[in-house]
Amino acid sequence: MFKARVNRREFLKIGTTGATALTIGFSLQIKPKPVAAEYSSNANAWIKIDNKNKITLVCDRAEMGQDVYTSLAMLIAEELEVKIQKVAVEFAPPGERYINAFFGAQLTGGSTSVRDAWEKLRKAGATARTMFINAAANKWEVSPASCYAKDGYVISENGKKASYGSLVKSAVTIEMPKDVQLKSKKDWRLIGKTNVARLDTPAKIDGTAQFGIDTKVPGMLYAAVKMVPTIGGKIIEFDDTRARNSAGVKHIVKIDAGISVIADSYWNAKKGRDLLSVKYDHGPNRKLDSAQIWSEMEQASDKPGATFRSSGDLAIGMEKAQRKVSAEYRLPFLSHSPMEPMNAMANIEEDQATVITGAQFPQIIPSVVNEQTGIPPENVKVVTTFLGGSFGRRGGMDYVIAAIQSSKSAKAPVNLIWDREDDLTNDNYRPAGIFQLTAGLDGRGKVSAMKFHSTSPSISAVQWPSIVKDGIDPFAVEGIDNYPYATKDLNFTYQIHSTPIEPGFWRSVSHTVNAVALECFIDECAAAANQDPIDYRISQLDMGSTKHQWSGLSAGIPVGSRMKNVLENVRSKSNWGKALGPNRGAGVAVMEGYNTVIAMVAQVLVDDQFQVYLEKVTAVVDAGTIVHPDQALAQIQGSINDGHSAALWSEITLKNGQIEQNNFDSYRIARINESPKTLDITFVESDGSFVGGLGEPGTAVIQPAIGNAIFAATGKRCRNLPFTPENINAS
Repeated sequence: MFKARVNRREFLKIGTTGATALTIGFSLQIKPKPVAAEYSSNANAWIKIDNKNKITLVCDRAEMGQDVYTSLAMLIAEELEVKIQKVAVEFAPPGERYINAFFGAQLTGGSTSVRDAWEKLRKAGATARTMFINAAANKWEVSPASCYAKDGYVISENGKKASYGSLVKSAVTIEMPKDVQLKSKKDWRLIGKTNVARLDTPAKIDGTAQFGIDTKVPGMLYAAVKMVPTIGGKIIEFDDTRARNSAGVKHIVKIDAGISVIADSYWNAKKGRDLLSVKYDHGPNRKLDSAQIWSEMEQASDKPGATFRSSGDLAIGMEKAQRKVSAEYRLPFLSHSPMEPMNAMANIEEDQATVITGAQFPQIIPSVVNEQTGIPPENVKVVTTFLGGSFGRRGGMDYVIAAIQSSKSAKAPVNLIWDREDDLTNDNYRPAGIFQLTAGLDGRGKVSAMKFHSTSPSISAVQWPSIVKDGIDPFAVEGIDNYPYATKDLNFTYQIHSTPIEPGFWRSVSHTVNAVALECFIDECAAAANQDPIDYRISQLDMGSTKHQWSGLSAGIPVGSRMKNVLENVRSKSNWGKALGPNRGAGVAVMEGYNTVIAMVAQVLVDDQFQVYLEKVTAVVDAGTIVHPDQALAQIQGSINDGHSAALWSEITLKNGQIEQNNFDSYRIARINESPKTLDITFVESDGSFVGGLGEPGTAVIQPAIGNAIFAATGKRCRNLPFTPENINAS
């Protein structure tokens, strides 16, 4: 056992409702906030226990498939000493007590949910357990040391037994303990166990789980929006005669996003929308296409950029190098494309409002409503639902604003729903970028000098401009600021280049561009040095402890020993070096992101037409303590499939100012039959000292592994993603 200090400043609430419920929560010390808290609701906590022994976790993170619904409940149940099946879960309202300490905001993202909850929710559970034990001991007039908790009961050495519910009235009168005992790893009954089923599975099977798109309230209407197809265009005029005469249509209103057709069903709203006749001003981007965007980005890449990491003397290092290797990688815009398109239900009344939606950033919704309607934030109720995927998309508010404006005009609750075409063509996209690398190799072929220069749009400059400092967006240098190799002379720069295409946070953010370019390039250096790619990496890993300046969500320091371990393990488990046969090859990549270290080996078959088939992936993952192993495995499997899609098919392009891809026939993702037949995933045994993030890093690592495997199979080094037959053939 070890002690977790709890002081009165950390303790937010021990309260009662008619002395029938105990509610507990904490606020851990928050680092400087990149985003100020917009709104604080009435206090709510993470644990609620009523006098009928009902135990509820108030889940303060969005459940979008990544399993916070169960994993966070496991943290509570472990310390509270209750069966996980006895824990009900409800989603938290907006409130400062639910701030994610990694962001300074109530935000789900950055693979931080379990990392942020790891200590505070276990503390909450341990505090409740301690208070119930003390209440029972007082009642029985015995020492608390003679009592213990099990399955929602306090039991004494002499056999007395009392449920938590029966002790609520007395527990709420007890002073909060200053110190609580957290269970040691050897005593865990839930954390790290493989036999824990997801709590949300039954509801998702029987249809009772509520997603935003399912929302129904009395008197509710539906909205479909006709949006301007050209980026930066606007509506000049429209004729809604046919739409107004369409069945079920109630209102047609112009809103910021376009023309909202509001009807008694979604289908009627969509049919009415499709009957609109609209005249557009296509604006300054009417002739803009992808070729022009890349041309302008090329010009921007000639600028020096802002230096975000530097050591030694690059010029001298390059001068001393025995050989130089240079390459330029290009990665495209990508769409989020979650299975559930964007939607939100808004009910704007005279002096109050309700918004029901799946959102990663619910804390700002009351302020958004206030800006749109003047209704005070404290009069705004926000209900968070399950999210049918997100990958960063539901951190935005554009679809929420459209619902608010539609409801305000209709004077009725309105569930606004985008269709797939709306979703793909009105996304905010993973930024495209140009990544230029030059390495100086010494006489042994090792990288003695390295120059890295990236040019891309800045997501934060658009969404969180206050965190961009001196031309550096911290979310644009992830996956390269924590450069893992011991290179003496280096200089890394970043050039912000804006485009008309709105950028957005995409699964693993800039890891999925920077690490892709870096790990493909390191493979190029290994080939130039005629050395085995795994040996080459291991021999140059940084074993120091210098803090990385910008890697706020990463380990923050070099993780050379962890990287060596996963690389050695993945070599063994993948049978690295074994002949694979004609047109087949294996490629490796390694990365640290979100304090998780992953090494992957991808095995591919490339046919005569340069079509790539991913046959097997071997991954070794060092993510520290794994709370829910079954779902940790699912996260790595899912991220591999996501990264596989990005590597081989996915790409957003522009023609005449319009996004060309509008459904999954043109925006390709991996089909079931295209997924690798073998996914061999191993988690490194942890000492319990840290928790890494799992939702995102695998998405980045698989892409360079595939690129390096293509080179091993064909001898062609493709530097333009996706790795399509056309791009490979042209390389």
